[in-house]
Amino acid sequence: MVISPAALLIETDAAAHQAWTITASGRGLRGRLQVPGDKSISHRSLMLGALALGETRIKGLLLGEDPRSTAACFQAMGATISDLEAEWVTVNGLGVGQLQEPSTVLDAGNSGTTLRLMLGLLASQPGRFFTVTGDDSLRSRPMARVINPLTAMGAKIWGRKNNQLAPLAIQGQTLAPTHYQSPIASAQVKSCILLAGLSVDGDTTVTEPSLSRDHSERMLRAFGANLTVDREACRVTVHGPSQLQGQTVVVPGDISSAAYWMVAAAIVPGSDLVIENVGVNPTRTGIIEALQQMEADITLENERDVTGEPVADIRVRTSQLKACTLGGSLIPRLIDEVPILAVAALFAEGTTRIEDAAELRVKESDRIAVTASQLNLLGASVSELPDGLEIQGGATLKGTDVDSFTDHRIAMSLAVAALRATGSTTIRRAEAAAVSYPPFASTLEQFAL
Repeated sequence: MVISPAALLIETDAAAHQAWTITASGRGLRGRLQVPGDKSISHRSLMLGALALGETRIKGLLLGEDPRSTAACFQAMGATISDLEAEWVTVNGLGVGQLQEPSTVLDAGNSGTTLRLMLGLLASQPGRFFTVTGDDSLRSRPMARVINPLTAMGAKIWGRKNNQLAPLAIQGQTLAPTHYQSPIASAQVKSCILLAGLSVDGDTTVTEPSLSRDHSERMLRAFGANLTVDREACRVTVHGPSQLQGQTVVVPGDISSAAYWMVAAAIVPGSDLVIENVGVNPTRTGIIEALQQMEADITLENERDVTGEPVADIRVRTSQLKACTLGGSLIPRLIDEVPILAVAALFAEGTTRIEDAAELRVKESDRIAVTASQLNLLGASVSELPDGLEIQGGATLKGTDVDSFTDHRIAMSLAVAALRATGSTTIRRAEAAAVSYPPFASTLEQFAL
């Protein structure tokens, strides 16, 4: 398939891998656009809908590969979920503790959120047996961070490499209450344990070193769970057993998807872009704060609340960025946006350091190593740190062949970098973008090429 050959060429090989060849137009990004629904909220709305009594209606669900994996897993366990192509998706749930034993292996695809959150639910289904797996990337990602606290609650889980890697086998149990002191701020770890706690007789508490994204807490409350949140102590408790009732959920635009356009508008001369209807949950707005530290021209407009989540339109104009150091408690609130922040830093004045982000080494790829290596192929000067990156500003990029390493965030970050490169940039295995942003290429052509 060819889309406007002078700007974007999309080629697919026999193995179904896509290559995007991007030739920057040099024109600014102007106008208004919308991004797909928030991936984190999409996952959770499907899961809680499958656990709730009655019908859940979801508007704006992300139609990417990851939520499709979640839907397929819960359909295999007895939930009724309508066609994910529709504007409204309906889920008829089974009730907490009532997931059915599937007749086949549950496949989470590339989705760490699906697998990690689902483990808390599977472990707490007494008398039922489950097996779960994922793609090559997911089978290499660490699962001990959720298996260990679940085991302490009485879960029985077996896996490769001494119960650290998928495929995993789970024999559902009646779990005991716990107070888990998490060594890392991780929404996936926290959510996994809270979901397990829905079926527990007593209090299940998670305390984190800093506050991770809180979509699970917000949505559990909306569905009727008995929950106590102490934000100052970074502590959440679910009081179980707790039943859920079906709800109507409106999914806002994903701020992680909006981040690519924020950075693109900030670095491409002549840009003035409004990204509409974006979720601006304060546990997710680290990307905005980081770009503001870099003196990007970003404003929030039309701020409002939609089904318990803060939403706004984000306006970004071309800016002369300044280098900064990013680390500490800010990192959990922008962990997925580090690759695209590295692209912004290439065009900042000075040297930017991103620290305390070692978690990136166990994502869909080693995002620290891959971000550095692929940007350097374009002519950047990016050095790996054990827990982050050091990026020299003032880069002059030249188009060449780069690779996504089948990581959706790497593919889209490289596409934004290509907008400031001379000549043509070819991104191999760019089909990875469909995991979270299926129409990214068509939106790129419309607004930037």
